[in-house]
Amino acid sequence: MASNDNQDANELLDWNMTSGQVNQDFFLPTSSDHTESVIPLTSPTSIELLDILMKRSQQEAAEWESINALLTKNGLKPVFFAKKTHEKNPGDLIIFDKQSSQRIRQTLKRLVDDSARNQNMIHQLIEANQQLRDELQQEQIQTLQEEKRANDLEQIVDSVKSKIIELEEESVVMVSQQQNQVEEFQKDQKATQAKYHQCEQKWMEQQKTLSCLQKEINKLRKEEELRVASQKRVFNRLCKQATQTVVDKQLLILIDYYESKIRKIQKELRHYKEDTDIEEGGKGNSVDLDGTPHYKKLLMSFQNQLRDIKAKNDKLSCENQNLRKDLENRPSSHELRIYKQQVKKLEKALKKNIKLQELLGEDKSEGLDNRVSEMSKIESQRHALLDQKYFKVLTSIDSIISNPRAPIVIYKQSKGCFQTYNKAKSQECEFEHLLPTIEMWRDQLRSLTDLYRSLEKLSEVLLPWHNMKQYEKSEDGIKVEDLLFIVDTILEEVEHKKKDDVPCPETLQAIVNHFQKLFDVTSVSGIYPRMNEVYTRLGEMNNAMRNIYEILELDNSSSLSVLVNTVGKLYEIINEDVGKHVQQILGTQDIQSIINKLEEYDEFFPAFQAFMQDLLQILGKIVH
Repeated sequence: MASNDNQDANELLDWNMTSGQVNQDFFLPTSSDHTESVIPLTSPTSIELLDILMKRSQQEAAEWESINALLTKNGLKPVFFAKKTHEKNPGDLIIFDKQSSQRIRQTLKRLVDDSARNQNMIHQLIEANQQLRDELQQEQIQTLQEEKRANDLEQIVDSVKSKIIELEEESVVMVSQQQNQVEEFQKDQKATQAKYHQCEQKWMEQQKTLSCLQKEINKLRKEEELRVASQKRVFNRLCKQATQTVVDKQLLILIDYYESKIRKIQKELRHYKEDTDIEEGGKGNSVDLDGTPHYKKLLMSFQNQLRDIKAKNDKLSCENQNLRKDLENRPSSHELRIYKQQVKKLEKALKKNIKLQELLGEDKSEGLDNRVSEMSKIESQRHALLDQKYFKVLTSIDSIISNPRAPIVIYKQSKGCFQTYNKAKSQECEFEHLLPTIEMWRDQLRSLTDLYRSLEKLSEVLLPWHNMKQYEKSEDGIKVEDLLFIVDTILEEVEHKKKDDVPCPETLQAIVNHFQKLFDVTSVSGIYPRMNEVYTRLGEMNNAMRNIYEILELDNSSSLSVLVNTVGKLYEIINEDVGKHVQQILGTQDIQSIINKLEEYDEFFPAFQAFMQDLLQILGKIVH
């Protein structure tokens, strides 16, 4: 037992005099400057000391085991203890006291903890960097989408602006046309109102004449009713009497014959009748004829009336022929239509007057004829005045057209008629050449709008920097003065451009506005820095491209597509080589695991290497 205890104590002492290594084993001999008192191993105090030493050694071994576990967990080599049975050279071993070993353990523990914290921080930074990259890609995608939307909206706005301009032009043309139509309608309305007033006056006059005639007819009807009643009484008496003699029989036969004739004539007259009042008057006339007591006198009077009617009809037909001849000599067809209508009205009025004259009798026939003749004279005078007015207007228009200041073509067309004009035969002058000339003028005035548009397009082509707002149309429509103004401005600009190539301030302002739109700058002062920025970026890009051409040994004349293809091929080759080397060194194929390991080594080894260098320097000083 004693020998065994002595052997264990010696081993424990040897173990206490030794310590572990980190990466390499060093041995430090103990100093022999001081002496210690030797205690015999068989004494009880020595046994207690051995127990204490055993406990301390076990505790220290447990602490080193915990540190070795941390080191192995982080991929480092553990620290192990050298025993006496190892039989190593003392120069390869290193001895620490308790304080230094405890400090080394604390420092190793701190380093391991710091490396773990740093590794966690690195992982968090990598994750945050990846998130930031993803967010940046999403923002770039969103910006590209917004740029596309902005471009689409700009295109839509441009198309809408062009459509608005077209609609404005169309609306201006429509407004001018509507104004012309409104003016024409107003003129027509004034003419129709004048005609309406004239017709209304005529109607009032005719109503007055009709009222007078109706009063006279009512008086005559009352007288005729009394006379017809007496005639019926006499006729009934004659019919009741028997035929006593041959003369009476012959008279009855004559009466029957003339009654049949009267009926035929009445049928013929009914074809010419148009109003119901006149028909009633015709029936009253037949009754009147049937109720006469003196048959021969009645028949003679009836024959005389027929002759008068025929004569009047002949006169009316002659007058109608004369009126038709006069109307045929008139210049315009429209006036002929008006006169024909008036003639028809006069014929109807004359027929009515004739039939009224038949009812009123021979005494009042002369008064009605006088009235009709007076009315016809008034109508003829009125038409003569209208003809004079129309003739004056036409002669004034003809004088304007035949004026030497008129256009050449129109003057040539109107010259022949103007030379053949005769003052004595003013009614026979033909104004047929006025209508085509006025129509030609109308077409020329309408074509002014087309000429205005073509001049605007010409000014846009020749003077794109010129402001088009000063070419606005006047309120009264397009005038020749506006067209002359546009032509003069174009000529002045062209002549000025020929004389002096230096642009005017307006052109410079237009160029500056163009650059503002091009570089998306609101103020003039921002154009120069933006241009400098663009030129610097362009120079950098050119220098970078030249360097890439030189590195890849390409010609400067080669295109960018060749450069992109070569860079892509080089990138593929480098990726293949790097991947193979990484797989050979690290023994893994997962790219993310390779990146994680490289980042761990980059973060851990600099700090640990600095610590080990300091430690080696300290140990080297101690050895020396």
